Amino acid sequence: MKLFSSQKSYNLPIYDYNLIWAALLLLGIGLVMVYSASIDVAAGQQKYQFQHYYFLIRQSAYLLIAFICGYITFLIPVYIWQRWAPYLFFIGIILLILVLFIGLERNNSQRWLSLGVVNVQPTELVKLFTVMYASDYVLRKSKQMRTIVKGFLPMLGVMIFTGTLVMFEPDFGALVVITSIAMGILFLGGLTLRVIVSLAILAPFGVWAAIILSPYRMERILAFRDAWSPEHKFDGGLQITQAQMAFGNGEFFGVGVGNSSAKLHFLPEAHTDFLMAIIGEEFGLFGVAIVIGLFTFLVVRMFGIAKESIQNNKYFAALMVQGVAIWFAIQCTINIAVNLGLLPTKGLTLPLLSFGGSSILVSIISIAIVLRIDHENRRNLRGQHYNK
Repeated sequence: MKLFSSQKSYNLPIYDYNLIWAALLLLGIGLVMVYSASIDVAAGQQKYQFQHYYFLIRQSAYLLIAFICGYITFLIPVYIWQRWAPYLFFIGIILLILVLFIGLERNNSQRWLSLGVVNVQPTELVKLFTVMYASDYVLRKSKQMRTIVKGFLPMLGVMIFTGTLVMFEPDFGALVVITSIAMGILFLGGLTLRVIVSLAILAPFGVWAAIILSPYRMERILAFRDAWSPEHKFDGGLQITQAQMAFGNGEFFGVGVGNSSAKLHFLPEAHTDFLMAIIGEEFGLFGVAIVIGLFTFLVVRMFGIAKESIQNNKYFAALMVQGVAIWFAIQCTINIAVNLGLLPTKGLTLPLLSFGGSSILVSIISIAIVLRIDHENRRNLRGQHYNK
């Protein structure tokens, strides 16, 4: 079935410029806000050479590298990713193992591999590799996806092994995102609703076990439950209370860019995990709504591209785009909920906005893959097909 008439297909742009502009706007907002949120932290510490533009320069360098990698990624046909999906996921597993032995430790977590000039966070790469692997798995097991033994259990075993490695870092937030990606793709690929409902029922028990077996997670839950109490508001509940005050101070239109008070050493990690709180203070509800609107547009457009891929019989491409959409939606929701004090604090960045080389690199590469899939859909409409 054709999506457009032949005339409309001929006049259709070969790129989705709306998607490109939405991503660029988020990246631009992120760059400005990372600089605004990090000025006082960078200028007040010797390890940053007292340079107020320290994080701005590094984020700009990350963006430049990410744009180059994104452009190269866009040139790669989609079928290449399908061919390499199992191998890339295996590389991701190797990186998760390596980080447990030679990784850098920060804030009681061992999540980074040092490459000399920069540090790489393997869990960010594994998110993308999980999208690829789960999409390829669904197609390879297409005739068995509705069976539990042959369709679901092998993937469950792989995800339990992967999740165990992630938990050893520990990075519970990344585990939630990676698991959501895999289960979402499996469900879209034909996994029965009965299995999904069963997992939804069992998941809270697994989460509770992870909490009670880890003292620091239990402390976070207790702080989250009563963050404003004298016992927690200057300790475990500090980030929650300061972020909520930042949102309250911003009101509807904010205090103006650069005028946040929360970033003045009150709100830890303001330029990474809690960037949305600074946006809320400096641009108010208006700015927060714009950012959420841009992310919503990205996710909805991705599902639209997936639908077009299905109509072009490009099922791996469709699952890939849906996986990226699920990933962005879940991670953005968790990050914003944490900033608002609706969830306990987690070490999850805001895709395309927060400071961090690995997050920016993988996010831009993922957008590039989505643009490539859309580009191939548009070429198919013009009668220009790619040969495997």
